[in-house]
Amino acid sequence: MALETIAYILGALTAGGGTMGYVRTGSVPSIAAGLTVDFPQDGLGGYRLQSRQSYGVEFALLASVVLGGASIPRAIRSGKPVPTVLSLISVFGLLTFGNALRKSL
Repeated sequence: MALETIAYILGALTAGGGTMGYVRTGSVPSIAAGLTVDFPQDGLGGYRLQSRQSYGVEFALLASVVLGGASIPRAIRSGKPVPTVLSLISVFGLLTFGNALRKSL
């Protein structure tokens, strides 16, 4: 699967999760965080990868780092399903885009 497709899918998952959190609980931080992480991963990372512009992998990797930094500690503390799924998404992004960055160096 192409890197831009992965970036778009991960971006859609994070945006969808934030939107779902807002709809279910009225949580403004959920939608804000979902869309804030979605923008660099889906918007910038995926688009830059698709159009072969520089820093596409870096933007997608940055989004995964931010998502992991926010969700992994919450998943460890709470053990709830949403932070755990977000942590898995971030780890997948970290491995995928980190490996792509390593190969490009």
